Amino acid sequence: MRSVPATAHAYILCAVLCAAACALPLPRQDIPVDWRAVCLLAALYALCELPAHCRYLGKALPISAGSFFPVLLTAAFLLPCAATPLIAVPGALVGRVERRPAGVRRIWRAAQLSLATWSASRTHVLLGGERTLSDPGGPGFPHALLPAAAGAVAFCLVLTLLEAGILATAERLPPHTAWRGLLLRSLVPHLTHGLAGLMMAVLWTSPYGPVSALFVLLPMYISCWLFGQYHRERTAHQATIRALVQAVDLKDRYTRGHSERVGRASVLIARELGWDERRVEVIRFAGILHDVGKLGVPTRVLRKDGPLTPEERRVIQLHPEYGHEIVRGIGFLGEARAAILYHHERMDGTGYPSGLAGDRIPEFARVVAVADAFDAMTSTRSYSRARPVPVALAELERCAGAQFDPAMVEALVSALERHGWESEVTSDEATAAPTGEAPAKDVRGIPSQPVRVADRTPGGAG
Repeated sequence: MRSVPATAHAYILCAVLCAAACALPLPRQDIPVDWRAVCLLAALYALCELPAHCRYLGKALPISAGSFFPVLLTAAFLLPCAATPLIAVPGALVGRVERRPAGVRRIWRAAQLSLATWSASRTHVLLGGERTLSDPGGPGFPHALLPAAAGAVAFCLVLTLLEAGILATAERLPPHTAWRGLLLRSLVPHLTHGLAGLMMAVLWTSPYGPVSALFVLLPMYISCWLFGQYHRERTAHQATIRALVQAVDLKDRYTRGHSERVGRASVLIARELGWDERRVEVIRFAGILHDVGKLGVPTRVLRKDGPLTPEERRVIQLHPEYGHEIVRGIGFLGEARAAILYHHERMDGTGYPSGLAGDRIPEFARVVAVADAFDAMTSTRSYSRARPVPVALAELERCAGAQFDPAMVEALVSALERHGWESEVTSDEATAAPTGEAPAKDVRGIPSQPVRVADRTPGGAG
């Protein structure tokens, strides 16, 4: 949004005018306003936004957008509706802006937060939340929870609607695309902010005074800091995996892109089996890195044209063990390490490197074995034409029990019925085998001699 379209300028102007209109009743003499509270809350929110604005403090004290929304919701629960739009303005104007034009973005942010805070306050008042906090004889807890939760939902709804609007006008996204997923992603965090805002409001009006309310922000900041640490660690993990995969792709041109697709197919199987998201993420790593041991195999063997000698076959069959050694010290991979080591084992015990059979093969390895064979059969490369997905699945089902775990094959079939599959060409199709015939591949994924598709044993690649 470096050059803001005219429609976005008009949209932002409307938001600013609406925010100003919300504060218009404020000068009226019949509205009692605690200006001390207004100034304290506005200054507090601005102070919370300052570390992100400073380059050096922002690195030491990582603050994400929305970390201190409880301050705005506290204002919504404590102050008259007309005063609440003022609280967000100083913080929005001094807050950090990632992209230009900074001035327009700050004005937009101020208007957006002002309208959201006013909406939360208005909803809170309409549901009688004002009496639960300010009236000593009011209903109190747990009756205060419903108005506060409703105010947080209104805050979230207005914020996401306005965000979808700016995406539609400034980025020219279709409205349904701009709105998709925004509310669902934001609802739970904003409900948590609403609860923290209610706690701050209760402490603010207690005999301990406004200073005690600041202690509520401490756990909020700690959780924000921990999330920032997690995000940075996860980014480092992704970079590590990306570097290893790129190294394999550069060395073995015949399977370029294969690793990412095996990771994708492994995720489909895992989700069909009902695994939790933590294990799903690890199986994705396992699928992506299953061939990392090829880094230890001589390039001349990987790229050799024609059949392998027995000695070369023994060398390349060491790649699962090489891969396990490469990733041994990467702690976050967890069970993925076992998949890298054992993904060429077979259910009948004739696989390698250890000849494991049945349930002795780790579950992660059984998933990756199916995903690996499926992608090998459905990817077009310079030495083989891709099989249609139904043909590949039929071959997996034929080999279930002897080579593959039947439960994993069944899970893949069910997942693909719902989600489908889009294979990518990994090499030039011009030299692929004729239709109805595909070269059988040796352990490297290199063609040996042409055989009928129905006679080809899957899983030879990688």
